[in-house]
Amino acid sequence: MKNIALCLLAVVFAAACSSDSRTTTYSPDDPLSYVNPLIGTAASTTESAQLHSEAGSELRGQTFPAVGVPFGMAQWTPQTQDTEEKCLSPYYYKDGSIQGFRGSRWMSGSCTQDYGSVTIMALNGELKVKPHERASSFSHDTEIATPSYYSVGLADYQIQAEVTAVSRAAMLRFTPQTDESTYLLIEPNSDEGEGYVRVIPESNEIVGYNPVHRIYQGWGESAGFSGYFVIQFEQPMESYGVWRGGVIMEDTDRTEGEGQAVGAYVEMPAAEGTSLMVRVGMSHTSLDQARKNMQAEIIGWDFEQVRQASEDAWRQQLNKVQVSGGSDEEKSMFYTALYHAMLLPRLFSDEDGAYVAFGESKNVFQAEGFDYYADFSMWDTFRALHPLHTILNPEKTNDMIRSLIDKGVQGGAWLPIFPAWNSYTSAMIGDHVTAMIGDAWMKGIDDFDQELAYSLMRKNAFQTNTDRESYLNGQGRRAMESYLEYGYIPLEDSVPDSFHQREQVSRTLEYAFDDFVLSQVAQRLGRQEDYEILKERAKNYQYVFDTTTGYVRGRYADGSWVEPFDPFASRASFITEGSPYQYTWYVPHDVAGLMELMGGKEKFVQKLDTLFEQRYYWHGNEPGHQTVYLYAYAGAPWKTQKWVRDIIREEYSAEPGGLSGNEDAGQMSAWLVCSMMGFYPVAPGMPYYVIGSPVFETTAINMSNGSAFTITANNNSDENRYIQSATLNGEPLERSYLLHEEIMQGGELVLEMGDEPNKEWASEQLPPSMGEKM
Repeated sequence: MKNIALCLLAVVFAAACSSDSRTTTYSPDDPLSYVNPLIGTAASTTESAQLHSEAGSELRGQTFPAVGVPFGMAQWTPQTQDTEEKCLSPYYYKDGSIQGFRGSRWMSGSCTQDYGSVTIMALNGELKVKPHERASSFSHDTEIATPSYYSVGLADYQIQAEVTAVSRAAMLRFTPQTDESTYLLIEPNSDEGEGYVRVIPESNEIVGYNPVHRIYQGWGESAGFSGYFVIQFEQPMESYGVWRGGVIMEDTDRTEGEGQAVGAYVEMPAAEGTSLMVRVGMSHTSLDQARKNMQAEIIGWDFEQVRQASEDAWRQQLNKVQVSGGSDEEKSMFYTALYHAMLLPRLFSDEDGAYVAFGESKNVFQAEGFDYYADFSMWDTFRALHPLHTILNPEKTNDMIRSLIDKGVQGGAWLPIFPAWNSYTSAMIGDHVTAMIGDAWMKGIDDFDQELAYSLMRKNAFQTNTDRESYLNGQGRRAMESYLEYGYIPLEDSVPDSFHQREQVSRTLEYAFDDFVLSQVAQRLGRQEDYEILKERAKNYQYVFDTTTGYVRGRYADGSWVEPFDPFASRASFITEGSPYQYTWYVPHDVAGLMELMGGKEKFVQKLDTLFEQRYYWHGNEPGHQTVYLYAYAGAPWKTQKWVRDIIREEYSAEPGGLSGNEDAGQMSAWLVCSMMGFYPVAPGMPYYVIGSPVFETTAINMSNGSAFTITANNNSDENRYIQSATLNGEPLERSYLLHEEIMQGGELVLEMGDEPNKEWASEQLPPSMGEKM
C-alpha cells in the first residue's frame, strides 16, 4: 500500500491531538474503523479516467467528508469552496485553507449544485467576513475525518474545530488556544444574494434561511422552499452584528440579501482552552420546524452524546455487511463505498413528518407513516445503488417509492425523471424512476398504492406531454412523440427542451429498458394488453443497432444511418457521455437478443474482449457498469471473474483520488460494494444478480428480516480469482446468478477459488433475458 493511503487510513484510528475527547479509536472489527471519507475528494488517478474523461469535473470523484447519519437531511463538511455553483463540491483535498463548516445538501459525487446551505466559521483577531479573507490554512496531518466526526486545527487562529451531526441537527465545538476573543460567523451561501439572517441576543441564537433555486429545468427560478436554520450558542454573546456585501454593521440584528452575500457574527469572550459550543437545527419548511428538529434530535450540550448517536446510526447500517479476509486497504475501499452509498437520497421531511410539496407549490404536506425523501440522481442510481438497498434497506426503499409517488401526484400527475432539489428536472436521459420502482416491486417491496404507482408509471410510458409549459418544466419523457412514432428517436429530433440535447441512440436504449421493466410490472398486475405492447417496445434497441457494423448508431427518420461513423469516437452527439462502442452493451434486459444481433456467442465474447483488452471500457460512465458481467450470458463467467477483479484493483483505491470519475450519488460506490461482495444487478426489474468474483474470504449480509446470507470464498486471493465450483445451501450450483429471494431468505453460497479458470462452471445454465423463467 502506498504511504499516502496508509496516512489516510490512520486518521480513522487515532486523532492528531492529545485530548481524549478528540481521540477517534475503534476496534479492528468495527466497520467505522475502515471508513475514509476523504476517498474521492481529489482528482481521479485511474487510467480509464485519464483516457476517457473530457470535462474537468469528470476527473473528480466529487465526494466530500460528510458528517451526519445515513440518508440524513444535511451533512456537515469542512468548506474549502464557498459557492453553491454547479459542479463545485464544498471540499477538495487539494485546497489549502478552510473557510468554515457547512451544513450541506451537496449531492455526493455529483455535478449538480449545493443548495440551502449555511456555513459557520470561528476566528480571532481582525473580524473578516468574506470567505477567502477569513479562511485559515490547515494541514491534512491535523484532519480527522469519520462519518460521525470531523476535526481540524485552524492554524491561522490556533482554534481546534470539531463537528458532529445527526439527521436534521448538528453540534460544533471550537476550542481556542489563545486568550483572544473569538468571533463565530454565520453565512447562508446564497449565490443569488437572497439569504436572510437575524441575531436574537435574548435567546442567544441566530436564525435565517437560504432560498433554493433550480438548475436544468427552470434554471435560476425559485424551487419554492429554503434551507432554514436555527443556531444556538451555549455561552452568552459579548457583541454581535451582521454584514451585507462585505460591509460590516455592528450592533445590527438582521439583514437580508439584495443581490449580495449576507451573514451575521457574534463575539465570544476570551476563554483559552474553553470550548465554545454551537448547535444547529435545520429544516426545509420553516424556522419553527428547524427549532423543533433541533430540540427533538439534540438535548442539552453534550457533544459526545451527539457523536455517539451518529456513530450508532452508522454502525447499524455498516454492520449490515460484515467481511473478513482481504487487506486493510480493501476493507477501507469497501466500507467507504458502503458509506458513500448511504448518503443519498436524503431525508426531506421534518421530525414530525412535515415537508414542502414537490414542484414549487410551497404547500406543506404531512408524511403519514413514512419518511419523505428527495434528491434522486436516478440516471445513475437505479443501476446498482437502489438494487443494493432492496437487500440492505427494503423499508427505506419502500419509503423512497412512496416519496416518488407523492412527487408525481403533487407535481401534476407526471412521475419525475430526475427529481432533485424537490423539483422536476430532465437533467439526464431515460425514465428511470419507473425502473427503480419496478425493480423493487418485482422483489416484493410493494407496500404503497399500487394502482396509483402504476398509473403514474404508465402515463410516462404511454403519453406525450402536449402541455408546453409543464413539458418545459420537466414533466414527461423527452422526445416521446418521436419514440412512439418510429420506435427510436431519429437524428432529426434534436430534443431541444432538455439539458442534455440530442443523444438519441442512448435515449432509445434506455427507454427500451424502462419499457421492459414496466412490462414486468404490467404482467404482475394482470395488465395483459399493456404487457404485450411494452414487451414489444422493449425490443426497440434493435432499431438503433446496425448489424453491418455491429454497433449502435445514429439513425435518421427514413431509416438511413449517420455518416461518417466511428464506433470508437470518445464522444458522439447521439450518445450520452461516451462512445458508440461503450453504449452498444446497454441492453441489460435482453442480452441474448443483443448477442444474436452481434452474430452469436463467439463474436459477442470477442467484441467484449476487445472492449477490455484495448482499454475502450470506461468505468467512470455508469451505462457501462453492467458490461463486465455480460460474459456470463455467453457462458464465459470466468472472464467476468478476471476483469471484475482488474476493475476493482485499477479503478478504485483508498487514496483521495481513488474513484474513477464522479461518484454520482453513490452509484460508483454501489458498483464496488456489489462487486466486492461477489454479485451485481445487471438488469434491475429482473430479480436476480450475476455472480462475479468476491474479494473477501467471507461476506455476511444481515437482512432486516433477521436472515443472513453468507458468501464464503475458499482459497481466495487476487490470483485465485476464478471460481472452480460452487454450492448453495450445500447443493451444487451450476449457474452464474443468484435469485433475490435466495439472498433474502438467508443461506450460504460457498465458492472454491483457484488461479486458473474453470471454463465449464456455469457455462450452460445462463442468466435469463427478456423475462425468461429463472
